[in-house]
Amino acid sequence: MILYPAIDLKEGRCVRLIQGDMDQATVFNDDPADQAATFEAQGFEWLHVVDLDGAFAGKPMNASAVETILKRVSIPVQLGGGIRDMKTVDGWLGKGVSRVIIGTAAVRDPAFVREAARLHPGKIAVGIDAKDGLVAVEGWAQTSTLSAEELGRRFEDAGVAAIIYTDIARDGILKGLNFPMTLGLARAVSIPVIASGGLASMADIERLTQPDCAVLNGAISGRALYDGRIDPEEALALLKSVQRVQNAEPVKVGS
Repeated sequence: MILYPAIDLKEGRCVRLIQGDMDQATVFNDDPADQAATFEAQGFEWLHVVDLDGAFAGKPMNASAVETILKRVSIPVQLGGGIRDMKTVDGWLGKGVSRVIIGTAAVRDPAFVREAARLHPGKIAVGIDAKDGLVAVEGWAQTSTLSAEELGRRFEDAGVAAIIYTDIARDGILKGLNFPMTLGLARAVSIPVIASGGLASMADIERLTQPDCAVLNGAISGRALYDGRIDPEEALALLKSVQRVQNAEPVKVGS
């Protein structure tokens, strides 16, 4: 169970939105690379970075900020926002991004996702952002007719490394993760699923340690980390203690 701290980039700054609304942005740090270094120092093992402007523009818009983050930290970075062609995929992976997240293009051009996953095994993730159960695209500005499970199943045999599932209605408002929908998706596909949208408190972290959440790869935390509602040291220790217990459980052979 990996806890991914989120760095959302808008006009070169680290912000958090409310339900994807660019007009409701709270700036938490003017220096995203400094924020990334802080997360690394706190013990996080991955970073989740989103180019918000890029998600709306359909192309990278915060490249300088991302590149500075990559130079500042040594932990792996997964990046989404405005990644809609192979040139962009190749460019980011070549600059040191460990995993790129394809969202809108996964709906518009699934063949592109398949080809990217074939060329870059283990480095392509699909971002599934849902509003009222339906997948949203173009920076969440438009809603498709696809359900999250339908989209997830499209890539079952594509070699996709992960699915990042975000409940838009909960994103940024600290109402807690949508466990029923997220776990339902995780059970419906064999691709590792990362929960996102609404992680609010240590209660959510504790919920992630329950046996039914073992199907998840991890969860993304944004506003709750910035607001201090989640203590990084405590959260990471709790998730690692559960992992140690699971690894220590004896394997039963035969009957």
